[in-house]
Amino acid sequence: MQNELNGQFPKIPKEKLTLIQRDRRITDQKLETKSIGYFKDVWLRFKKDKSAVVAFVLIMILLLFSMFVPFISPMDVSFREESFAYMLPKMFNNTGFWDGTFATEQTQGGFDILRGIGVESGLSPVVGTVRESEASDGTKRYSFRQDSYCTPGYEIKVLGEKEYKAMMAYQDEHNIQILYPVPVTWNVKFNGYSAGNYWYKLKDERPTSSGEAVYDENGNYIPNYLTSDNPNAGDYTSLRLPGDNGGEDGKTWYTYAMKVQGGYRVRINLYNDFIFRNGFKPVFVFGTNVYGQDIFSCLAYGGQLSFILAISVCLINFVIGAVYGAVEGYYGGTTDIVMERISDILGYMPFIVIATLFKLHLQEQVGPLFSLLFAFVLTGWIGMAARVRMQFYRFKGHEYVLAARTLGARDRRLIFKHIFPNSLGTIITGSILAIPAVIFSESMLSYLGIIDLNTSSMTSIGTMLSNGHDCLRTYPHVILFPALFISILEISFNLFGNGLRDAFNPSLRGAED
Repeated sequence: MQNELNGQFPKIPKEKLTLIQRDRRITDQKLETKSIGYFKDVWLRFKKDKSAVVAFVLIMILLLFSMFVPFISPMDVSFREESFAYMLPKMFNNTGFWDGTFATEQTQGGFDILRGIGVESGLSPVVGTVRESEASDGTKRYSFRQDSYCTPGYEIKVLGEKEYKAMMAYQDEHNIQILYPVPVTWNVKFNGYSAGNYWYKLKDERPTSSGEAVYDENGNYIPNYLTSDNPNAGDYTSLRLPGDNGGEDGKTWYTYAMKVQGGYRVRINLYNDFIFRNGFKPVFVFGTNVYGQDIFSCLAYGGQLSFILAISVCLINFVIGAVYGAVEGYYGGTTDIVMERISDILGYMPFIVIATLFKLHLQEQVGPLFSLLFAFVLTGWIGMAARVRMQFYRFKGHEYVLAARTLGARDRRLIFKHIFPNSLGTIITGSILAIPAVIFSESMLSYLGIIDLNTSSMTSIGTMLSNGHDCLRTYPHVILFPALFISILEISFNLFGNGLRDAFNPSLRGAED
């Protein structure tokens, strides 16, 4: 047998063998590297998951956007400019992309109206090159890019004495013209555009006028302003401003304001009037909605509400569900049976019914937000309790738990020191994934109109989606940005939750190496 073994293994010379220990006692050596704690080990494994890291960065960007934009934006949820409803997103100027313009084709009348706005004020809705073509019926068509911010043009309004004088003083101080001469046709309600835009002579001055202009021999517009001695002024007192001579004899002046009961009837340029009332130019990065609200600011307020509501709900449900599930899973038996039946009864109650009942009977006392919070908390902890219960049944019979119990560890120590940390991965994943679930549920309820979170100081993502539903074809940007916000948020939270689950799972330690 010995000869057979010697034939299989090479013979090592005796002089090559060195005695390592003879009289010295061998002990464990000190670790040269720094020990890695539990949470540091979680972080080291989490950052290896690139998709989870990217998702976390996106969540933080959306969170910072929601938290800080309300503090730096000059507009909030209460900001409304109905004259500037459905403005297109604008970040650049004259680029053809994200510059507040859109491609359009107009008839002769429509082109005259838009070009006339720019001729009088210098703020032209007609941008870029104008291309003429002929339709099948022989009429002219004009194709160009139209600036949505200059399109509102002019409007006839009645201002109070104080506001009128303040506007006059602002014009003189800032060298900006807000008040323009009142046209003869100021009291005619035309189709499509405000009567304030028809400052020139029309081929047809009936309310059904297409807006087509009458040109002079040089191809220019012919002004048709109300003058101080014009009989169309009626019983109004005309206020005349020097500098705009409207008569050939040099004595007739255009009428800028008409004295009426309660103030002055004037014709204002809406673009410059916006600057006068708000202190900044009308530029909306994400555009405006049907109410003229800034979508960029509303999205930040809506995201802020969604984050605060979702995180609050998840924290409350985490505490209730963790305690409830731990008691169920640890003690088992009759305790578990009774507590499970209570969970089953609450779990079979439809959430939409609960939210509706809370809205009907609790909203007047605590407001819509807290009534929704109570609806989420009433049954939201059940899923968390079920996860914790399952993990406790899984780990409470393991040897290390039995050894700790044998050494005299109390129930509280066994629950929170030995069992709970090992089930932390699944619990945290469930908590993280509950955040987008709450946001999605709130958006769904707001979108369906079951919960109304749209007030003068508050809005929600679901409300913004609902507002954009009716104009999806004509103004898709109204629904685009809220939809992108909630889509990115939902996907990111799912990827982030999966990354946390893998990082907190002790059984996966070293599996990536």
